[in-house]
Amino acid sequence: MKKLLLYMSIISGLLFQSCINDNEDPIPISGVGDVISPNVGGATQPNQVWFDLSSGTETINNRTDWDLGFYNGSQFKVVLNSSIMMAAAKIPNATNIDAVNESDVTVLKTQVQVANFDPNNVNYIDTVTGEYATGYTAISEIAVNDADNAIYLINMGKNIYAGDVPIGSVATGGEDRGWMKIQVVRNGNGYKVKYATLNETNHQEYIITKNSDYNFNFFSLKNNNELLIQPGKHSWDLCFTVFTNVITGAGTYIYADFVLSNILGGVAAYEVKVTAPTTGAEAYNNFTKNDIDISKFITNDQRAIGANWRNPVGTNGLETYGDRFYVVRDAEGYYFKIRFTRMTSTEGVRGYPQFEYKPL
Repeated sequence: MKKLLLYMSIISGLLFQSCINDNEDPIPISGVGDVISPNVGGATQPNQVWFDLSSGTETINNRTDWDLGFYNGSQFKVVLNSSIMMAAAKIPNATNIDAVNESDVTVLKTQVQVANFDPNNVNYIDTVTGEYATGYTAISEIAVNDADNAIYLINMGKNIYAGDVPIGSVATGGEDRGWMKIQVVRNGNGYKVKYATLNETNHQEYIITKNSDYNFNFFSLKNNNELLIQPGKHSWDLCFTVFTNVITGAGTYIYADFVLSNILGGVAAYEVKVTAPTTGAEAYNNFTKNDIDISKFITNDQRAIGANWRNPVGTNGLETYGDRFYVVRDAEGYYFKIRFTRMTSTEGVRGYPQFEYKPL
């Protein structure tokens, strides 16, 4: 396990600004900590970026690299790739995956959708809080008996948009990736996934073995391969990604510029709101470990930061909110403060976030 040497240079003065211009380059900070520009990839936001605060390292993958995540904890859970708008539902009365074809799911395909303003579509995605071990998943927990595991219709979501995007806008999805049918059963201390396109009469199979060093093992149904996506379960803290969230009363909705915290790895976070006349920069610079309120840490919802840090429809244009910053307890128990300073490039293109952070 990596160890962080938490030491700081003592600075005689604090960074000061009379007002916050959130898309302005922040002043480089002294000591441990940094100014970070996660490589989200621009207006189509093609990348997921897994960032580790203590080492300052980022791990990057394309959002379409994987489809399913197989949980490595004591439960047998399978999650969908919410960054590409995937969804899943049990196929009624199906017992033989090879016998299922397109005509069996014609109506179901109209229902298993994301971001179509149907409140019922929350049934086809995983819990948005990230409590996958104990919470709801579109694919039910994998049962001991093979016959108790349903066959599912999988909406494979959207490819990365390939066209031009106007400055200031985002495109979170492109062409449809199609449909598949799958069945997951247990295989010792792991999983066997059976899968095929809808009209195939011979399915493929793949064995997934649990690895306790990671939250999930990841698999691509499209490419028929297992791959590493997230770093080790205690080796990342924040993920910058597109994310399928829920709006009460309206069902699922797709968000750009989303930030998730690694609650399965023990990460917790909370937001600090600042009131005038103090500016967010002043409050951030003055905030010390003695100011941490342990009772405010959110440990059961990966959306503690979420999209709350930015305003895509601000009266002054795209902007980061200047009246707030975040406190994060990382996977190893160290504390950090984080302030978002940009959501666009200098030319105003979305998908170029920036933040500064310091250990406490």
